[in-house]
Amino acid sequence: MLAQPNPENASLAELNAAIRAGSYETQRRCVAILMLITGSPREQLCRAMEVCHSALRKWVRAFNLRGIDGLVVKKRPGAPRKIPARKAQLIVEELKERQDGAEPFASAKAFHGYVSAKYQIECSYQTLLRLLHEKGFVLKVPQPWPDRQDEAAREAFRERLRVLSAEADCDIWYTDETGVEGEPRPRRRLALKGSRPRSVKNGDHVRLSILGVVCPRTGEFFAIEASHCDTEVFQVFLDEAARAITPTRKRNILVLDNASWHKGKKLKWHCFEPLYLPPYSPDLNLIERLWLTMKAAWFANIHCKDQEALTKRADQALCDLIDNPERVAQTTAPIAT
Repeated sequence: MLAQPNPENASLAELNAAIRAGSYETQRRCVAILMLITGSPREQLCRAMEVCHSALRKWVRAFNLRGIDGLVVKKRPGAPRKIPARKAQLIVEELKERQDGAEPFASAKAFHGYVSAKYQIECSYQTLLRLLHEKGFVLKVPQPWPDRQDEAAREAFRERLRVLSAEADCDIWYTDETGVEGEPRPRRRLALKGSRPRSVKNGDHVRLSILGVVCPRTGEFFAIEASHCDTEVFQVFLDEAARAITPTRKRNILVLDNASWHKGKKLKWHCFEPLYLPPYSPDLNLIERLWLTMKAAWFANIHCKDQEALTKRADQALCDLIDNPERVAQTTAPIAT
């Protein structure tokens, strides 16, 4: 005769609570024990739950020995890691050290071969890649960085900005020029494996210059389009910006680079006070972030066959920035240092 579950091992309320809180397999086992305790026939129970008699006997035996704990299905530990924790830590530390200064590996495959030989590890490339992803590493294209920067001048400039930012009646604006093309360099995009995505190109080199100014505190943005940049065009930009912008503070500092047309002796600055960036320091100009996000959103994998089409596209991109000051402010917000 088949053993019956011992009702003294758990009350019906406890079984119901385990059914509500447990995993799917734990729920099945607890339901089976509950039905047996309440008098359900074994044959009917096996057919209803699609379980064999031997499995039902195992559940009853586990319940009688350990109560509800015997019915709980625990997650299986799985296979041990191919890369031991100690060696994984050494690999990560070495890769961090090689990020700056040391010659980088030509590819991730090359790094896999190096790691396998040095640390005597037999693991696949995918296993090593998963480890690196778990530790926060991703593939990135290095940003070109000038080697002529004067760090003392850069720190002095940062301190100057901190002092100006602390003034209650002072706003800091950032201005710069950028160029957009009708056939920009193709960017990565999602595509089916094995397919060959294409980007239309006719070689006409349609181009447009954009001059812009932004206030990170308020997100106010203004820009004009031009065929090129020189002192005359920059003066037109300053004149138009003075008409379009309504300053809310007494002092308005305008951060800009050292382009020759930014230093014309006859330039009329209107409400702005120019503050020039240290040489080779475009990263300190916050409007650069705005140009990057704008180009990614509006000028990725596009084709403008003529100047009119490119101008229309630029109009849409600039209006999107002007109409969304909160997003602009978030994009250009200074990073605390």
